[in-house]
Amino acid sequence: MLLFAHGIVGRADLPIPVSLFAAAAAAVLVVSFLALAAGWSRPRLETYATRRLFKIPFAVEALLGALGVFVFAVTVYAGLAGADSQSDNLTPTAVYVGFWVEEPFVQARQTERDALVFLDNDVEVFIDGGDTYYEFEINALGTVYEVFFIWQDAYKRGGRFDIPEFDLLSRKALSFGGNHDRVGAHFWYGSHPRKTRWAFLDWDLPGLQTAVQITDTATPGPRACAGWTVEVAFPWAGMSWLANGRSLPPQDGDQWRLFIGRYQQLHASGQEITVGWAWHPIGSTDNHMPERFTPIQFSTSYVDEVQPAG
Repeated sequence: MLLFAHGIVGRADLPIPVSLFAAAAAAVLVVSFLALAAGWSRPRLETYATRRLFKIPFAVEALLGALGVFVFAVTVYAGLAGADSQSDNLTPTAVYVGFWVEEPFVQARQTERDALVFLDNDVEVFIDGGDTYYEFEINALGTVYEVFFIWQDAYKRGGRFDIPEFDLLSRKALSFGGNHDRVGAHFWYGSHPRKTRWAFLDWDLPGLQTAVQITDTATPGPRACAGWTVEVAFPWAGMSWLANGRSLPPQDGDQWRLFIGRYQQLHASGQEITVGWAWHPIGSTDNHMPERFTPIQFSTSYVDEVQPAG
């Protein structure tokens, strides 16, 4: 599994000189127009009749065109030179996580939103929020599974979580003790010291965006490469319940904990076995251990500018 993670804080500069980017973009534009001129030298669409559904006055058309150009310019400016604070910048900011999953014979069965995706081969991202945490899973079909957890020792009557958004009767909420809550001595309460959580199965992270692409199926040869890729954007604007007093988006030096992993269903000796890989090992078959998630420190520096530890 090859994984990339990148956090954007307000705005982001390209990891190449601006002059090089401008020259390359100009070259691409010139080459594309030359190719268009060579391959399409005579008009080909003049004979197609057009019919207007309704007529827009020229003044209105000009005004709407100018408004569109203005909004585009403001958005580009906000992304390139706007403030780092999300509340002061209209351009959306997010944590972007990408996976490349090598899998010779890609398969998935779950198709309904919030189905039990972990029954398939999947990739997963957890985000720790102190008294809360968030779980995201997705399979090769792009089926998404989300759950928001609140530790029951933090859920108090009249407390900050006692609001309609987390009403235990009107929402699809269940008591959950982790992956061990139905095993032996850990029955009901699980193996975590904080014991049970309230799991809100119908909670969705606002603004979540996902994309999945399946590559070529397995082919013979030493360079055979098959699998699927995943891209996910977790908007900071939707993480208010996970901030735990931290800035949104994070400031330079802020640290969050994320679990980023992949799970595979294998068949051996007539049995189905689940194996997993994570960026930072949890050390348990129960990955609902937020304190063991990978610590991610956000920085405004480039990677090659960061001094190695020690």
